[in-house]
Amino acid sequence: MWSWVAHRVTGVLIFFFLFVHVLDTALVRVSPETYDETVAIYKTPVVNLMEYGLVAAVLFHALNGLRLVAVDFWSKGPRYQKQMLWTVMGIWGVLMIGAFYPILQHTLHSLSGS
Repeated sequence: MWSWVAHRVTGVLIFFFLFVHVLDTALVRVSPETYDETVAIYKTPVVNLMEYGLVAAVLFHALNGLRLVAVDFWSKGPRYQKQMLWTVMGIWGVLMIGAFYPILQHTLHSLSGS
């Protein structure tokens, strides 16, 4: 049940990100100065953490979506759905560990003063 909830929540979060992304990109035509101010906000540590959360949401949503396809279209899918969920969580965890420094390096450097 929790994977079902997480799949829906991550889908909604990704949708809202795409909506905001289209709006802020459209600012460049309306007011380039406002667009530049908005992009400057995106370079803050809080937004950088939100980017890491976005990567987490997209990765989980994609991997869990593949699991759901396997459950729906593979005759043995329902029998192995729990094992596939743990596999998805393991792959997701490894990828999130690997994405930690590349995504958060700007924030880590700014917080450490280097």
